Amino acid sequence: MGEILVGTSGFSFEDWVGRIYPEGLRKEEMLPYYERNLGFRILEVNYTYYGMPSFRTMASFMNRTSGDFSFVVKAYKGLTHERTNDAAMLCRRFKEGVEPLNGNLKALLFQFPYGFVPNDENVAYLHFLREQFTGYESVVEFRNVHWSHERYYELLKDLSFGYCVVDEPKLKGLLPFNPRLTSSTGYFRFHGRNPRWFREPVDIRYDYLYTKDELESFVEPIRDVAGRASKTFVFFNNCHEGKAARNALMMIELLKAH
Repeated sequence: MGEILVGTSGFSFEDWVGRIYPEGLRKEEMLPYYERNLGFRILEVNYTYYGMPSFRTMASFMNRTSGDFSFVVKAYKGLTHERTNDAAMLCRRFKEGVEPLNGNLKALLFQFPYGFVPNDENVAYLHFLREQFTGYESVVEFRNVHWSHERYYELLKDLSFGYCVVDEPKLKGLLPFNPRLTSSTGYFRFHGRNPRWFREPVDIRYDYLYTKDELESFVEPIRDVAGRASKTFVFFNNCHEGKAARNALMMIELLKAH
């Protein structure tokens, strides 16, 4: 079985202070605390969705963590949600920004919006991204249920893209939980099950705390995928008020117990 690493989607949240981080903890101390005090060994960097990764910031991340700490970096929204004719240039800048992570960069995550549906143009764009990021372990997260079809799992395999297995509200149009493996990397992302997903602001959309029973139901699928992967990442994106960190720590204990 390949290694399973559990972490959160982001770490620098003001509403974690007093809940996950101690009062008075400075922002520059959050990442070291995340690793050394909470015990996490991997982070999904999410700020890079809102702005291009900065060489200086990525170098700072490396300086504030140990050599055993790993990163996955989420793609900039200009490559997934707000695509332009400058995509090749953005790809180049993105690669330059993550360069300081070196071997500690374990994967890139390309999370597409609900409106990204299967058609010839979007399939061609997946081919384009694969060409631009040759040599990078990359994972694709879809939001639209129409990608949940065998032909698209085979497409990801052909392109050596990992498939992001999601748990999210059971709402029409969203993807179901479907533990698939399309590359050597297993990838799980837990968004919570807030039924007001389509009606809430983004920060409130992820306001959900999984129960122990709910998390236990995921242990077997995670271990099954990990048994066929070289490495498996499990990230919690229900970051509102620190719920992601609480659930991630619970999941680590559950995986140890099974």
